[in-house]
Amino acid sequence: MGGAEGPGQPNGQANGAVAEEKLDELRRQLGKADGDPLRIVGVGAGAWGSVFCALLQDAYGHLRDKAQVRIWRRAGRAVDRATAEHLFDVINAREDVLRRLIRRCAYLKYVEARLGDRTLYADEILRDGFCLNMVDTPLCPLKVVTNLQEAVWDADIVVNGLPSTDTREVFGEIGRYWKERITAPIIISLAKGIEASLDPMPRIITPTQMISNATGVPLENILYLGGPNIASEIYNKEYANARICGADKWRKPLAKFLRQPHFIVWDNSDLITHEVMGGLKNVYAIGAGMVAALTNESATSKSVYFALCTSEMIYITHLLEQEPEKLAGPLLADTYVTLLKGRNAWYGQKLAKGELTLEMGDSIKGKGTIQGVSAVDAFYELLSQDSISVMHPEANRSVAPVEMCPILKALHRILIKRDRPAVSILQAIRDETMYDPRERIEMAQGHSLYRPSLLGQPKGDA
Repeated sequence: MGGAEGPGQPNGQANGAVAEEKLDELRRQLGKADGDPLRIVGVGAGAWGSVFCALLQDAYGHLRDKAQVRIWRRAGRAVDRATAEHLFDVINAREDVLRRLIRRCAYLKYVEARLGDRTLYADEILRDGFCLNMVDTPLCPLKVVTNLQEAVWDADIVVNGLPSTDTREVFGEIGRYWKERITAPIIISLAKGIEASLDPMPRIITPTQMISNATGVPLENILYLGGPNIASEIYNKEYANARICGADKWRKPLAKFLRQPHFIVWDNSDLITHEVMGGLKNVYAIGAGMVAALTNESATSKSVYFALCTSEMIYITHLLEQEPEKLAGPLLADTYVTLLKGRNAWYGQKLAKGELTLEMGDSIKGKGTIQGVSAVDAFYELLSQDSISVMHPEANRSVAPVEMCPILKALHRILIKRDRPAVSILQAIRDETMYDPRERIEMAQGHSLYRPSLLGQPKGDA
């Protein structure tokens, strides 16, 4: 939202004027009448979904006649005593937050919760700017709605902040509320995950496709936004970038609308592939966390794992994309930040240390859904199908693609079949018969691996 600072004009005012210009431009493109605010609704209040809505509220919330930002989350999720105590410490460590709560007459309930005299709820604290999955990073206060129909029925832009595993169900319900709509809304999906469909042929189903199928909203109105970023760091204004991917009609206007000085948004037409890559890196992040924990953060072991997992990811991208080289930079950047500080790598570490167990499920208190677990299952199922077989370079016979991905196979046995302990990931990367990662990459580049049907495209697509 930058802009030159004029004489006597504070930078905040200059930025505010630029924000209003961008909002007015998007309103015109959407055909909004004067006095009818642009209604932006977040669906799902995990860390990234909450931060995304808070960024929009900070940028445009002061223009109340022109924009309205709300977020939906389910009611009834209680905040446990330990989290309430930690939240109280967070509040008292930040004078600006403390003063804000006192002004809003909201501080006393946090004192009572700290003493165990009352129960706080996730939707309640979100109104005060605290996301249950990220209480260490206070956000701006948000308008929270717990009735899904009320939240979405007249929305112009809907932001999908749900895990991919919840997307189909919730948007199926939303689709029923939208049956009488005349104009389709715009949907921006933040979800990173996939499902595998095996009938009538193996293919990937992404969250944007789930949304389109569930609601009837055309895919040209549904976009994916992703990038190498950590939600809390973005809200704290650390420089970051992202890509919004989708049809020409909306991606450039939305990239301009979402861009801020510390959050640069580029645009790209390749919706489905970027979405799939966002899910793929979560698979290998879990393994990276395991290796780090099991080797006491050995730099050598982590680099061995990184070389092997990136060669598998490159191999898989050659199956999915005709020109996979275009994805190398974004995929590696997203993988890198996820290995450094993402929840999937954290989950792998905790599993390997025995601080979490698989029986606890993949929805973890304070972290939300670990989407890499379902992605491991989906990619394994998809790449195990003989109908998309590839030629084994040494055995000189056709094999399912998963046979060329030993780390994916090991993660499936650990996380899904549960017949191997976490330590077996080390056996997978230390296998003496393992290919040099360079050979797997050369194998991918030297063979015609591209299977357009995996992304639901006709076999004849070029």
